[in-house]
Amino acid sequence: MSPLADVFERIELPERMKAARLYGIRDIHLDTVPIPQPGPGEVLLKMAAVGVCGSDVHYYLDGGIGDAMVTDPIVMGHEPSGRVVEVGDGVKQVSRGQLVAIEPAMPCGTCELCLTGHPNLCPHVRFLGTPPIDGVFSEYAVMPAENCLPLPDGMTPIEGALLEPLGVAIHTVDLSHLRVGQSVVVLGAGPIGLLIAAVARAAGAGQIIMTEPIPERSAFALDYVADVVLHPYEQDVVKEVMKITRGRGVDIAFEAAGAPETPQQGAEMLRPGGTLVLCGIPQGEDKLVLTASTARRKGLTIKMVRRMKFVYARGIRMVQRKQLDLQSLATHTFSLTQTPQAFEIVSTYQDGVIRAMIVMASNESSQGALL
Repeated sequence: MSPLADVFERIELPERMKAARLYGIRDIHLDTVPIPQPGPGEVLLKMAAVGVCGSDVHYYLDGGIGDAMVTDPIVMGHEPSGRVVEVGDGVKQVSRGQLVAIEPAMPCGTCELCLTGHPNLCPHVRFLGTPPIDGVFSEYAVMPAENCLPLPDGMTPIEGALLEPLGVAIHTVDLSHLRVGQSVVVLGAGPIGLLIAAVARAAGAGQIIMTEPIPERSAFALDYVADVVLHPYEQDVVKEVMKITRGRGVDIAFEAAGAPETPQQGAEMLRPGGTLVLCGIPQGEDKLVLTASTARRKGLTIKMVRRMKFVYARGIRMVQRKQLDLQSLATHTFSLTQTPQAFEIVSTYQDGVIRAMIVMASNESSQGALL
């Protein structure tokens, strides 16, 4: 038995825990609730780090995404890492004390889409932080053991949590069928846009142009991965992209901003026969605006991103081999009690925030720090 497993074996867990629950628009309460118990095939996790995702912020600002509405208090959060503190009957994949990344999607496994290799499209999926399923802005959570991926030595809880948005970025680039040397534009330099650009670079993109209105994010993007960053309110970004590409247009456009105008901008920036990949969630009204003639005359391929599938192992290898940097994206950290402040900073783009993280313990190097 490992030293950490021995520590977790000996410590008696409390009966109740703190959880940050969303009651309505801009209304988060820190509640005390019972600690869940793992059943067969499940594990109890002490949360280590959880990212505040843009989709969490949509629920916070709008009360829902599309037809997924917050009608009862719900715990948000679906970008987690944690330590295993208890295991249910039959669990052999993980053991007490292990630091794990946590896949937030729980597809049914038996429908046509699951059986044909598309669990991200499962119509029966249960997904952390999507009504009515609670997420993990809480001290503890129960998950199926198969959703818990042990992290290698040296990988931090924050990196483990950020494997979820990295997975979305990997899936997004996979959909584009990017070829070595191709030119890319990424509209939006938030965390997902930055990770898409970083994955595209690792996959062999020859030129990466980004658009972003927030100065701090533009500067971060230039340091992180971008060759050029354009300001969409101070420049005609379509004209600038055409100028940079000498009138040809880019091979692939990734829309990661969710702004009303960015899908059309992406279409206009593409060369004939190019690929437009739509990843951003529209802000406000649940609509996508594209001029049909632009896409039709260019013969564009248009793809929509729905979460991810089968990418965690690839993401872990990328981080281990330093093909990209996850840790630096976590520009702000907060305790669980500071979750409302974290949401306010992220939703208002304050202080140059890229990704805010809820970190459950300040001293992860201590064996008892997460208890």
